[in-house]
Amino acid sequence: MAAPMLRCFSRGRRSGPPSLSGFLPLELRRAHSGAQGILAAQKARGLFKDFFPERGTKVELPELFDRGSAGYTPQTIYCGFDPTEDSLHVGHLLALQGLFHFQRAGHNVIALVGGATARLGDPSGRTKEREALDAGRVRANARALHRGLESLAANHQQLFADGRAWGSFTVLDNSAWYQQQHLVDFLAAVGGHFRMGTLLSRLSVQTRLKSAEGMSLAEFFYQVLQAYDFYHLFQHYRCRVQLGGSDQLGNIMSGYEFIHKLTGEDVFGITVPLITSTTGAKLGKSAGNAVWLNRDRTSPFELYQFFVRQQDDSVERYLKLFTFLPLPEIDHIMQLHSKEPEKRGPQKRLAAEVTKLVHGREGLDSAKRCTQALYHSSIDALEVMSDQELKELFKEAAFSELVLDPGTSVLDTCRKANAIPDGPRGYRMITEGGVSINHRPVTNPESVLVVGQHILKNGLSLLKIGKRNFYIIKWLQL
Repeated sequence: MAAPMLRCFSRGRRSGPPSLSGFLPLELRRAHSGAQGILAAQKARGLFKDFFPERGTKVELPELFDRGSAGYTPQTIYCGFDPTEDSLHVGHLLALQGLFHFQRAGHNVIALVGGATARLGDPSGRTKEREALDAGRVRANARALHRGLESLAANHQQLFADGRAWGSFTVLDNSAWYQQQHLVDFLAAVGGHFRMGTLLSRLSVQTRLKSAEGMSLAEFFYQVLQAYDFYHLFQHYRCRVQLGGSDQLGNIMSGYEFIHKLTGEDVFGITVPLITSTTGAKLGKSAGNAVWLNRDRTSPFELYQFFVRQQDDSVERYLKLFTFLPLPEIDHIMQLHSKEPEKRGPQKRLAAEVTKLVHGREGLDSAKRCTQALYHSSIDALEVMSDQELKELFKEAAFSELVLDPGTSVLDTCRKANAIPDGPRGYRMITEGGVSINHRPVTNPESVLVVGQHILKNGLSLLKIGKRNFYIIKWLQL
């Protein structure tokens, strides 16, 4: 199908070139945090960073969200997520939080999966070109991201309701409007509205052009497709706001300029800060430090521990960014923390809120069980853990399924699990106190296994050799 013909309408006048300095003092003077004050509220939390454009628009951005203004209607906001992997990661959470906050204020939000744009690769914030992905892998990743986004939206809806009427949460895939486009028709309809000088001036482009590797045509064209995505959503969903990481500002600007040229109307961009590691590296797949949101890549326990380990100097900021807790409640949590810092109350609350959003209440319960089992040697926690939880908790542990024969001893168990060497050396490892079962030391190699002691009620045994070598045994035919 040929690209749709794009009609030009009269263009509104600009008062000057758009800039990036904030224009929210008026909004920030509004003390309340309802729908009318959502921009101020999220600015205060540190979630919203840059707003584009500053001025020279027909309708100021704050007025769009002012329920008290004449002719107020709920707005539509979107954010894009490219399926370069089959899972989102912690680096995506702030953009999702932004969407959720708009939804909670009664606006409609769109999470756009870049099933088409992922084939090109976004150059923003990168020093070299992304590894090319074949179409089949991108489609599979896009389906996985679609499921992940819907799961997060469902957890948000079910577990964080606040009694207000929320807007809708919709997941779309941009391959729906690109897969049947004809290249020449598309370029003829769209390409003439972009100026090379403007595209070349973007920081992401300039950085790559000056690098040793340079920049491919496919990467250079990415900002055009992102701009067209914004136009498509504006035309079909009346979407007037694009949300993205701070490294997306150039792409958002391209969308603004494209839509303004075609329609004479103004749209807006809002960025969220990028979350970095302690070394300053952006959290994500490219940096090799991604904390994934899919359970099969990062377990609820690992996600929980990632936030529990956050330092005191960042935990208050993270509570504001990653949770829906009211600011007065966060202040109270931090006041208690100043009196009893050893309890790590803010870190535990942060970890609980994020894990519940990502993995649901069951995932949070699982993370807490694993924490008790590993760090507090809790037998009760071990007894109720599933096979999956044990595998997640001890990812490097060998997993064995064994038949419990009458008279099976500690020595038999260790050898069948290939946990100790054959012969006298393995025997001595037990007698010298190097072996424990379910956190209890065993020193008699000939002692027979006892259900309820060596074998838990769930039919599992956790075998530990030395300080760090774990073996998980599932007993059959108990």
